[in-house]
This record gives sequence, structure tokens and C-alpha cells, in this order.
Amino acid sequence: MDKILIVEDDKILNKGVSFALKKYGYEVISAYSKAEGKQIILNDKIDFLLLDINLHDGNGLEFCKEVRDKVDFPIVFFTANDTEEDMVKGFETGCDDYIAKPFSVELLKHKINAILRRNNSVNKNIFEYKSLKLDFNRMLVSIDEKEASLTATEYKLLELLVKNKGKVITKEVLLEKLWDNNGNFVDENTLSVNIRRLRKKIERDSKNPQYIITVFGIGYTFGE
Repeated sequence: MDKILIVEDDKILNKGVSFALKKYGYEVISAYSKAEGKQIILNDKIDFLLLDINLHDGNGLEFCKEVRDKVDFPIVFFTANDTEEDMVKGFETGCDDYIAKPFSVELLKHKINAILRRNNSVNKNIFEYKSLKLDFNRMLVSIDEKEASLTATEYKLLELLVKNKGKVITKEVLLEKLWDNNGNFVDENTLSVNIRRLRKKIERDSKNPQYIITVFGIGYTFGE
């Protein structure tokens, strides 16, 4: 049974969502502050975090950034402000998705299920999507059962996108993650060159990609 932590200081909303998700078969823990939520994450095994952006004892974006490097479970924000600027900030801190208030619990359930399925699929040693196959243990990539010869940076880039399938990864995050083998920082031009080369190696039509998708003005995502 998946365990969901709700960090939301609106007690009525928190209890209502908790009650509904328990009826759907989830195990749910409620926290009403940033401090309480962080303590639960430290002491319990959580599979999914629902996090309000505006908490009375701190900012949800800061909370997400503080815990993202320490945990690998999905994080979805509750927000009353679903502007593009806020969404970009959320994705930069490491969230998986947003749901705007007010929302239906039925929609929330489907969003949780979809993200958990996606998260579970990329935690396996072998990842397959359409004609693409990645063997994480052996660091091998194949297209239509034929091995694709990737550079270390290209592989690292593809692996990062695959393991965050369904998320939008900003250019800033990619640049932070993609250091070359000599420890040199990769600039935006180098990132673009590696994206272009990677597409030529794994896409049937690099001008109409089905694997590495550009999200204009933000970054990249894996899959359609």
C-alpha cells in the first residue's frame, strides 16, 4: 500500500483529502506545517508527497528544494497560483507536477496513480519505451534491438531524462547535473549540441522527436 504524506496547513482541506484518499486505498499521513512534514519524512517511509506551496511556517518551494536531493518519491504541489512563473519555479526545485485549487479528489487520485506508475517503471534496471531500451546496470542503450553508441555525456543526459519521465527538466537543472568527465561545467551551447547529437542517434526523425521533447522556454521532457 502506497503511503502518502499531505503537508497542508488548511486543516479542513488536509483532512478532507486524507479521508478521500484513504477510501481509495492509500495509507495517508497528515502534517500541518513544514517542520512537522520534514520530521515525518526523516522518520517514516513515504511514497508520495502532496505539498502546499504556502505554509504558515515556510515556503513549500523551499521545502521541496531542501528534501529533493535526499528523497526519490514524487512531489506534487497544491497551489492557488498556477501561473507559468510559479510552475517553472516548482519544476526547478524538483516537483513532479501541480494541481490547482480548487480541485476534485477524483482528478487528484488519477494524477497520483499516473505518477506512481511512471515512477515505479523507471526504478527498474531495464527501461523500455517504444523502440528504445536502457539497461541501467550495463549502461547500454539500444534502438530496435541495435546498440546505440553514446558518449558519456549523451548517456548521462538520456538517463537523467528517462529517470524523470513525465517531468519537465529545466535547462538550469540539466546544466547543474551534466559535468563532463574532467569535471568541467557544461554550458547551454554544449547542452544543445548534446541534445541534437543524441536525437540523431535515437530518434527516427530528429526534427520530429518522440523521445526527447523540447518544452519551449523551460527545458526538456522525455516521451510524448
